[in-house]
Amino acid sequence: MTEPHDITAGREVAVAGSVVVITGGGSGIGEATARAFAAAGGRVVIGDLNIEAAHRVAASIGATAMRCDVTREAEVAALIDRAVESHGRIDTMINNAGAIGARGGIAEISEQGWSDTIAILLNSVVFGMKHAARHMIPRRSGAILTTASNASVAALGPHPYSTCKSAVLGLTRSVAAELAGHRITVNAVAPGMISTGLTAALYGGDEATRRKSAEVSPLGDPILAEDMARWFVFLAGPGGRSMTGQTIVVDGGATTVRGPSAHH
Repeated sequence: MTEPHDITAGREVAVAGSVVVITGGGSGIGEATARAFAAAGGRVVIGDLNIEAAHRVAASIGATAMRCDVTREAEVAALIDRAVESHGRIDTMINNAGAIGARGGIAEISEQGWSDTIAILLNSVVFGMKHAARHMIPRRSGAILTTASNASVAALGPHPYSTCKSAVLGLTRSVAAELAGHRITVNAVAPGMISTGLTAALYGGDEATRRKSAEVSPLGDPILAEDMARWFVFLAGPGGRSMTGQTIVVDGGATTVRGPSAHH
């Protein structure tokens, strides 16, 4: 497999010393992103419901870890406040924590399943944006980034999941318009099928998921967590300073050729 072009090359100085908060940083995209920022000299604060996983990653990269249930606003606020208390500011907020959520046809989805999915995939993003902005507005600086999904631009996921990820795009544009005057950028990165613990459980393991990811991509290569991490670092640096309200789709072109195919 050809190595992906490193869009962060030459930009490490942009995030060196910056303070980055990442939810869901104990595994998958969040872990890869935490490692990428740490490698570039960033000061990373990881929030994760799985505190053991968060501590494992944090210990290996010199980061800080804190248990955080992103469905609870107080815990998201406490995570961000911890970063500010420890490092004096927050430069980049990455709303990454997530789950597949409720599955099934529209006539089968339970009220509780719908509510729980919205809590983790949408409410958590609102909380992260809100409390990051609270600290960034007085400084007139910052980047707020969110993990979306190509399910937000094509019918490629369960109904609650696709709904929440579509809402993230609208929220990103709306908040970007509000915060632009404070010189705060707000963007999202939308992966396609990517091999993480969540997807591996659905498709029979990491290797099977990688094969499936490559199969649905016109480019023929699987999408990796590291591919997402590069875009987050890019958007937090000079390359992202003139971009706001945007969603970058990183799916190997899958949504350019696939029609509706919801996985319930």
